[in-house]
Amino acid sequence: MTADPHAPATDRGSKVPFAEQIENAYQRIGLTSAHLGIVAMVLFGVFFDAIEQNTVGIAGPMLKEQWGLGGTEIGLLNTATFTAVALGRVLAGVIMDRVGRRPLLGLNLLIFAVGSLICALAPSYEILVAARFLVGLGLGGEIAIAVIMLSEFFSAKHRGTAVGLINVAAAGLGNMLAPLFGVIVFAIFSGPDGWRWLFGVLVLPAVAVVVYRRALPETPRYLVAKGRIEEANTVLNRLARGKLRGEIASPERYLEASGAEEAAAPAARWTEAFSGRYRRATASLGVAVCMSYAAQISMLTLIPVILTERGLSLTSALWYTLVMQSGSLVGALTAAGLARRLPRKLTLTCAAVLGVGAALGFGFLAVNIGLVLLFGFLFNFAVIILNTTIWLFAPEQYPTRIRGLATSVILAIGSLSGGLFPLIAGAVLDSFGVAAMFALLTTLFAVCALAVRFPAETFGLPMPEDR
Repeated sequence: MTADPHAPATDRGSKVPFAEQIENAYQRIGLTSAHLGIVAMVLFGVFFDAIEQNTVGIAGPMLKEQWGLGGTEIGLLNTATFTAVALGRVLAGVIMDRVGRRPLLGLNLLIFAVGSLICALAPSYEILVAARFLVGLGLGGEIAIAVIMLSEFFSAKHRGTAVGLINVAAAGLGNMLAPLFGVIVFAIFSGPDGWRWLFGVLVLPAVAVVVYRRALPETPRYLVAKGRIEEANTVLNRLARGKLRGEIASPERYLEASGAEEAAAPAARWTEAFSGRYRRATASLGVAVCMSYAAQISMLTLIPVILTERGLSLTSALWYTLVMQSGSLVGALTAAGLARRLPRKLTLTCAAVLGVGAALGFGFLAVNIGLVLLFGFLFNFAVIILNTTIWLFAPEQYPTRIRGLATSVILAIGSLSGGLFPLIAGAVLDSFGVAAMFALLTTLFAVCALAVRFPAETFGLPMPEDR
């Protein structure tokens, strides 16, 4: 029998599993101004993270002209970034399950800021590649920690929308406004060194977000997993009162545990995500995110080059890219809404099938600028629904003690794919043209459609715990 979610934890006793106690507490608390503050602090960071991920594509035509780079060399810049992102995500996953989610958010952005500054000052292509690697290390844990934090701060009813908002800020607003950011920077800092200002200007918001996030609390689920029940109750009281700082008068006890249950859960081993009951989810979601990231980053990296090669000026290409990227915003908003209404696997399958159609249309039917914009919009719409839903689906497969590590491993696989695949897509573009490149991306969506059928459905269920 399920316990009454409106009864105090002390009335139900400590026999109620922590997963149910936390879920019941979240249902009683509902949504408060503290939740909105937490969401805002997380989203500001991922917004600038997304803009940064677009900078190579935006600066690509200028670097191609100034340094004589081809599609393969421009792809290598993203390879360096996203290979480091993959490494950074795995490291963040290991660390966040040991020291917490909160401490890494500021460190990630500071490393990214240093890397961006070196990018702005890079005297050669080789230094720029190395600087992009450093940027990637800093960005690596940002999305992974954001996904985990928001999934752990909300009940099953609101969790999908909360996590979906990450991609509204990142792939939606961030990706869509990144070309506009490029237009503004190049208008203010005209000349051949405009790309340097593109990287350098992003240092300022990164530092500002670090300061802004000082009030962000640790998640109750992590605190419970570490046996820190009193601290978890304090955070729950802050959520209930809508107060992230200051004293809490007459705090309520939302969670109760016996002395044995107050001990920390055993430390996670990185191999657990690939063994036992978790193997199937990790493998299938790893394949799915590998396909979706490869398609997304290839598009982000190479579309400005494709448009300028068709005779458009750099400014015009960036404006057209902005129109196509509006599909990312609409896709993220759609995914956030669907998360409360449709099963994860159905959403993922439909989005992958739409991606197949959009990629084929862009490669073989986009004979004028109107069709280019239409199929580009649909491509981004589909791929962002995929990424957003995978970000939500993955944390729901694992208990708190390995959730950060397992989710980070899955996202790292995607980042590695996003880093390596633009090299392949760029080489295909250089050798065989646009149609061949988008035929290749069509295959990615088809494989993704198959892979998402294998994990266990989690729609409407509480997040799992070991105890």
